[in-house]
Amino acid sequence: MKTKFLLTVAVSTLILGGNAFAQNPQLTQDSGAPVSDNQNSKTAGEFGGVLLEDFHLIEKLARFDRERIPERVVHARGTGVEGEFVVTNSEISDYTTASLFSKRGKTTPVFVRMSTVIHPKGSPEALRDPRGFATKFYTDQGNWDLVGNNLPVFFIRDAIKFPDMVHSLKPSPVTNQQDPNRFFDFFSHLPESTNMLTQVYTDLGTPAGLQYMDGNSVHALRLINKGGDTVFAKFRWKSRQGVKTLTASEAAAKPFNFATKALYADISVGKYPKWDLNAIILDPKDIGKLDFNPFDATKDWAEEGSVFKTIKIGTMTLNKVPDNFFASTEQVAFSPGVFVPGIAASPDRLLQGRLFSYSDTQRYRVGTNYQMLPINAPRVTVRNGSQDGALNFGKPSGDVNYQPSRTRNDNAYSDNAKITMASYVITGTAQKKAISIKAPFKQAGEFYRSLDAGQQTNLINNLAGDLGQVKNSEVKEIMVTHFFLADKDYGMRLAKAVNVNLTTVKRRANKIQMASQ
Repeated sequence: MKTKFLLTVAVSTLILGGNAFAQNPQLTQDSGAPVSDNQNSKTAGEFGGVLLEDFHLIEKLARFDRERIPERVVHARGTGVEGEFVVTNSEISDYTTASLFSKRGKTTPVFVRMSTVIHPKGSPEALRDPRGFATKFYTDQGNWDLVGNNLPVFFIRDAIKFPDMVHSLKPSPVTNQQDPNRFFDFFSHLPESTNMLTQVYTDLGTPAGLQYMDGNSVHALRLINKGGDTVFAKFRWKSRQGVKTLTASEAAAKPFNFATKALYADISVGKYPKWDLNAIILDPKDIGKLDFNPFDATKDWAEEGSVFKTIKIGTMTLNKVPDNFFASTEQVAFSPGVFVPGIAASPDRLLQGRLFSYSDTQRYRVGTNYQMLPINAPRVTVRNGSQDGALNFGKPSGDVNYQPSRTRNDNAYSDNAKITMASYVITGTAQKKAISIKAPFKQAGEFYRSLDAGQQTNLINNLAGDLGQVKNSEVKEIMVTHFFLADKDYGMRLAKAVNVNLTTVKRRANKIQMASQ
């Protein structure tokens, strides 16, 4: 009788508990099985230990333990938004077979992730940093990832230096703090970083909001048309909201999540931010007319001039906040190697390394089958022989998982000979050699002179704030010399601000100029 009473009480409690939550959908385990009690662990009596056979408890804790995937090494702090891209000018279709550009009015869904580059996921959004600007186009030919930054240039020109650059900018492995002594020591060996350092230390390094910055592909890409003709292009997002920035003091006063909060608030009330997409076109026959290597990521392309042609392609509107941050913004995975027919890689050395590195880091960070996740999955059917691997939730069928095959069934896939590939002549000797046309300071000087007096002063103050902390006098002198070679006024003002002897700077500048002749 006693046992029967206890069982009756237990059943009654279960029924009452179920009724208490009857208005909500049934809670389940990951397997889909319903959960009877999510409030109490299964124990060996009132005072006994918790039983390992409580599968729901073990699964819940094990799942919780694995909620955090590895943080991105770069671009860890990001904000994601959904939207659409609409073609307003189909002239670009003369240069590329990419179907998303094929006709005016064509609409393609997009997902955009904007981010800081160096700082970690839990950092304030107003810190000085380049901003990543990555767009995933879900086209009818598969996905295209346009991966870039808000600034049009980068610190380095060769992917072999990317780990070193990131290591120098990340916190010290000893103190766990970002240290100007470390990154200026590194950049003192790379004169080509002068352009990017000049730009990121202006107020462009502290945008007033995510909707108030432009986006740039940084790298040149190859465009191929129906006839197999090739041109090169850099893509640029132009903010219709205008480019707005913060001074260092304004940035320091901003709330922790100010940028995401403001962007999401605008979208929630129908104030959808828009960007126009431009392509800056370079015909290969005009490369010799340039005084720099157009595939050097530390160099910008002019939007006007006899060599370059700018075409406005269309407009992107961001109009939806994702339903879940982790499922979208954290799990979205971009790679500059994800192309559609009609778009391909250029010989940019930094891009060439990123073609491997970005997809490889996603396979490590998210998993082998990261492109099966809803946020990364193309809107077209995927057909290939790739199989298995962790978290593969595809539905493979049939015996043919290789190609080609003479078997006539749904798994025997054919090549598409109609897709026009880029053919180009390669000449030269296999070698390890720096880009021959370096010109590390010219564009940095032009950019400095384009700033108004107030922005020049902000640049000097921002740069001096970090460079002034450098203890190694040689590093400090070399860095000031680089900025002096970009523009004499720029270098002289900075030398005064960080207490570097101007005579020494001029002597170093003369040596560098003589060596380059």
